Amino acid sequence: MNSPQAILELFARKGDIAYAGEGISQIEHAWQCGQLARAAGASQTLQLASWLHDLGHLLTDLDGSPTVDGIDDRHEHTAAVMLDAIWGPSVAEPVRLHVAAKRYLVATYPEYRERLSPDSVRSLALQGGAMSLEECVAFQASRYALDAQQLRSWDEAGKRPSWFASDTQHALDELRALMDRVHFLPA
Repeated sequence: MNSPQAILELFARKGDIAYAGEGISQIEHAWQCGQLARAAGASQTLQLASWLHDLGHLLTDLDGSPTVDGIDDRHEHTAAVMLDAIWGPSVAEPVRLHVAAKRYLVATYPEYRERLSPDSVRSLALQGGAMSLEECVAFQASRYALDAQQLRSWDEAGKRPSWFASDTQHALDELRALMDRVHFLPA
């Protein structure tokens, strides 16, 4: 399963899973986040992380949005393990930290909570809520904290109904091209 081709096949099979209450699918959200990262001039590794940050949701056997059932599927960790094996920490760590970034932003910018979507609010409670001061200090010390915060902003903004590539295959072709440009780790 640890290959770019396997990721593309996973999106082809499960990318149409809907985010509860968001009005978009997993592939639409991934594509939107990738487009926002590209438009912001992010590095190709951060663009790829933006595309793949919620990959862990597709790697579970859970249906729909697990937060509706009170489940934290720890998708950020599941995805990061897979991505680290393929592309290393420059792709994996922003993915692993994007949930922590939400918790950090809620703790340090209370108005940030108001920008969260309904599913992000549900998941925030399951993921530990706002960080403590000690957690904030530890998060800030991470080499990838700023990348994770940028990814988080695209994660919240990338939930627009009716904004998508011409079709799923076109989106997957864009993802494949980006994957081909990002250097793989030696096997």
